[in-house]
Amino acid sequence: MPAAPPASPAAHRAEPKPPPAAERVYSHVKEAVLDRRYEGGTLLTEGDLAEAVGVSRTPVREALLRLEVEGLIKLYPKKGALVLAVSAQEIADVIETRLLVEEFAARKAVPASPRLIGRLEELLAEQATLARAGDLAAVSVADRCFHAEIVRNAGNQILSRLYDQLRDRQLRMGVAVMEAHPGRIATNITEHTELLEAIRSGDAEAAAEVVRRHVGRVRVLVRGEDR
Repeated sequence: MPAAPPASPAAHRAEPKPPPAAERVYSHVKEAVLDRRYEGGTLLTEGDLAEAVGVSRTPVREALLRLEVEGLIKLYPKKGALVLAVSAQEIADVIETRLLVEEFAARKAVPASPRLIGRLEELLAEQATLARAGDLAAVSVADRCFHAEIVRNAGNQILSRLYDQLRDRQLRMGVAVMEAHPGRIATNITEHTELLEAIRSGDAEAAAEVVRRHVGRVRVLVRGEDR
């Protein structure tokens, strides 16, 4: 009787393990808060989240504790978790920090390397594609990636880490602005194009000016001061 053929390497390859239950709950809630499916003021219960994700209540508690530390929710014993709204002070703090970091990075981007120019062109094209698809959460992510690429290019790791800490708040504010002002999506792409051209042309002051105008306009829109 002929011997059985050897098993293929794929047969011995273990199936990838799913993320731990608490990680699945954490990702579910965080994504929903950032893209505003869970808006500020929403009360989440352990039971509802356990059912939504398909887990027990224990990993839900673990995930909610982690999200409370990150400042996205507030836990109330025996009631649930309240999704925290973005405060006026938080908006002011984020915008001020963005201006400080991004103006510095825009100036440092000049003269720009071919690698940076190429990467910014890719991200700009990605934003346009996502905008046509109408995926606001994805557009907000791509928008932030464009700015983060310039910040990383500045070569200051401390500033890069500081900027990374703003990520969740930026994404949440970005979706809020685009929901309230759909025309802002096209304006963002136009202003990003202007920023890229200023960097490409080697004009550091023009790049900083675009950042001031761009981020300053976001402050007005997030605060609801647009008239």
